[in-house]
Amino acid sequence: MALGGAMVDALERGHTRVQGFRDPEMDHQLMRQLGSVRYGGASIGECLAAAARIRDADPVSWIEEFAEAGRRQSEDAALRARNGHAVSARDQYLVACNSYRAAEYYCPVDDPRHREYGLASRQAFMSAMQWDEASCVELWFSHQGLRLPAYHIRGARGPANRILMIVSGFDGTLEESYIAYGRPALERGYDLLLFTGPGQMDAWRFDAASHFAPDFEVVGRQATDYALAQSGMDPRRVALMGISFGGYFASRIAAHEPRIGALIANSPIVDLHAYMSSFVGFDPASLPESDDFGVADLEHIPEAEMNAQTRVMARNLMLRFGRPTFGQTYRRILDFKLSADGLAAIRCPSLALVGEGEGAEPLRQWRVFQDAVGGLCTPRLFTALEGADAHCQAGNLSYSAAVAMDWLDETVGAP
Repeated sequence: MALGGAMVDALERGHTRVQGFRDPEMDHQLMRQLGSVRYGGASIGECLAAAARIRDADPVSWIEEFAEAGRRQSEDAALRARNGHAVSARDQYLVACNSYRAAEYYCPVDDPRHREYGLASRQAFMSAMQWDEASCVELWFSHQGLRLPAYHIRGARGPANRILMIVSGFDGTLEESYIAYGRPALERGYDLLLFTGPGQMDAWRFDAASHFAPDFEVVGRQATDYALAQSGMDPRRVALMGISFGGYFASRIAAHEPRIGALIANSPIVDLHAYMSSFVGFDPASLPESDDFGVADLEHIPEAEMNAQTRVMARNLMLRFGRPTFGQTYRRILDFKLSADGLAAIRCPSLALVGEGEGAEPLRQWRVFQDAVGGLCTPRLFTALEGADAHCQAGNLSYSAAVAMDWLDETVGAP
């Protein structure tokens, strides 16, 4: 190249650019994926490379990219496993597991690919655990005839005398719970019991007749029975964590289960109807019949009124609550509420976590929870300065885990 001439093949640091999406929901899902990097659920470069090929607010392109990433990563993991590279195989399987979860998230739940990607995520996770020093046992609980999957995971040091039970929310999975909070809990010497209930993603993978139910204490009682039946378990050291919508589930369990020694609600949801209505800006439960719509109506709603991403989310909401219309779904959600007496019945120590960027309604419910529970409550507000202001602190999971696990150590005692 001549001096002063046009540069050809100029030196660059790389072609990947740090750029998200204009659409707030899809950008949050990208942050959710990026946040999992800390505990081995993704790589920054692959996430950003996928994002560059995904069309803004277009679920189809998101699904295609992350499903393909999952396939590529699984094949790479299998090759490393065949060559005896245990650590590399484990790590790649865990990344593949989370890529498939990302594809599962945006897939309509009545699309066969939803189950395919969900089971692929589960299989990749089990393959990862085969190469891990921790031991993982598949379990099943039940609710009204439904079989509900769970995992019991123990660290390399063997059985502990304390256990953290974790339940996720509307779209979280057992495997994602492990990545986000299970791994940091294992590092600190806790056994893990990851469990799910009717309507949740893991249950839906096995039974499309599984719909959300407010009486989550039915499953919580079985999980607590199992935890306390473990050899050497100290009954004062049984802790419970609820993530996202799981903040309601875990609080509901703690209100009915006096054997819970400590509760972490991230974030506390005491009124799911008010919480969900805040997302759409009105109360769909009051929709007149003439304005209500069902799953079959979604394809006829103009793009200007409801984009493809919102249609998928509305479809999944109706199907997973088992109601034929949007309005009836929100009327069902009215049942998912903790009364003042229910909150007062939570007498174990509790930690209430919320991000300052989550919005007015989540912050209001965080304050209601800490004022109404019967036991000592420690509130924690995460900030944008900490990079943790998003829902469930997706942007800084390690700091969220530090806050949660340090509080838990101080509450139930060191191992």
